[in-house]
Amino acid sequence: MRSDIPISKQKINGRDLAVSVLIILIGWQLVVWVTEVPRYILPGPLAVAEALVKYADLLAMHAWVTAIEVVGGLILGTLLGITTAMYLTMSATATRYMMPILVISQTVPVFALAPILTLWFGYGLGSKIAMTILIIYFPVASSFLDGLRATPKGFLDLAQSMRATRFNTLIHVRLPAALPSLSSGIRLATVYAPIGAIIGEWVGASQGLGYLMLLANGRVKIDLMFAALVTLCIFTLLLRAITNALCNRLDHWAGQSH
Repeated sequence: MRSDIPISKQKINGRDLAVSVLIILIGWQLVVWVTEVPRYILPGPLAVAEALVKYADLLAMHAWVTAIEVVGGLILGTLLGITTAMYLTMSATATRYMMPILVISQTVPVFALAPILTLWFGYGLGSKIAMTILIIYFPVASSFLDGLRATPKGFLDLAQSMRATRFNTLIHVRLPAALPSLSSGIRLATVYAPIGAIIGEWVGASQGLGYLMLLANGRVKIDLMFAALVTLCIFTLLLRAITNALCNRLDHWAGQSH
């Protein structure tokens, strides 16, 4: 694997992933054996595997809720970020007044807004999707905006010589050139999105893997809590793999368009 490839674009080989997981499991089990830590503090991998099987239906039900929150927030946040970036590219006035607002918005910890979102949107899906949107919106918008602004000058000069309108230049010149930047932003958003959903569930929820973790912790079912965490990791890896495949096709199409 080349070290000069951005982390967000690096491919994870299946064999390498399996070896890494095996190393983690062996290290985890060794820590349990050597320290003889109580099971209610740190259960071993076998205990967590047993919990995955024992509570499979429960984990699947809560994982489905979290998946809806993550995917819904990811789609809506990405569309909002794309729209914002394109609008700022088209309007110098919007850039002048909106960019400071975007920058200032990043000074407020997104996690601190979770209680407010729960108050506004309730304990259902709405507050978790809103939290997910907030956490991925800026990475997508800023990455795509940078890509739109970095369009090669030769392309823009050619469009100007052909008397293309600003909108046509945006759609047919800037947009294809910025697709690799957009795909990078989406890859990062895929990793961040589950964080937003889980934080929202921790603040207030009645379903979801984050809620299940808190419930299991309160009842001292630490094996179930770790099983929920493992389920979340598996879901995030699957989501990243799917998104990475789609982004690779996007990058390939962008290369062909030029």
